[in-house]
Amino acid sequence: NARDEMPITVEGEGGRIAAVLVEIGDKVKQGQVLARLSTSVIEPQVNSLRASLEEARTSAELAASDSRRAQGVAASGALSKEEIERRRGAAANAEARVKVAAAQLAEVQARRGRTDIRAPMDGVVLTRTAEVGQTATVGGEPLFRLGRGGEVEMRGRIAEQDLAALEVGQPAKVLVTGMEQPFVGKVRLLGAVIDPDTRLGSIRIDLPSHRQLRPGAFARGEVVVGQERFPILPQTAVLSDANGTYVMQLDRDNKVSKLPVTVAGTRNAGVIVAAGLS
Repeated sequence: NARDEMPITVEGEGGRIAAVLVEIGDKVKQGQVLARLSTSVIEPQVNSLRASLEEARTSAELAASDSRRAQGVAASGALSKEEIERRRGAAANAEARVKVAAAQLAEVQARRGRTDIRAPMDGVVLTRTAEVGQTATVGGEPLFRLGRGGEVEMRGRIAEQDLAALEVGQPAKVLVTGMEQPFVGKVRLLGAVIDPDTRLGSIRIDLPSHRQLRPGAFARGEVVVGQERFPILPQTAVLSDANGTYVMQLDRDNKVSKLPVTVAGTRNAGVIVAAGLS
């Protein structure tokens, strides 16, 4: 699995998808546009509000000019005090209308900006359901899923009795189905809860970024809990009877005798002898 997955959905009002700019597996940067929604409805609103803002600014400039002229002749008594105050108030109202128009334009421009669906972080595109012509809705199925920074981890289950031997940071080897070369990682997390039905705990292993590591693949992991050196004998050399496991030993006098041994396990190379042989 990707270590940190993030679903990408529509913000705002949704709409019809006009363009899809990335594919599964693409690496993207924070802020990069992944898809674009149609702006056929909102673009005329932006243009109309921009024109309204320009009109409001022009009216505010004229009102401010009238107010300044009235102030200039106030001392001569050419205009009454009430008229001067009226023009001053008209200028203030015109300036307020400019602020209202600017706020309305900014709000619609922000809505238009949300028609660009952007990556919230650096990562890799894991899934893509977005298609050109599709209607994207708020709260609907995620259009994309991103994996943070391309980081991959193995999520596995491990027997309850084996958890005690594991620690965070231990080296691990992960074998992915269909690949011969193992990937080396480290134990990142051990589950705090044992499943009461399966008696299994969870484990997560950090893995290096690699083009062959695809989220969703099946894998088997091995964690190195310690290292010791033991002799390995061919399977035909290790025998057993009612008394246990043994090997045949040739001493210095060329006499053959039984030598009891303890077997620790098997490998492709043979049988691991844990005790009985130096």
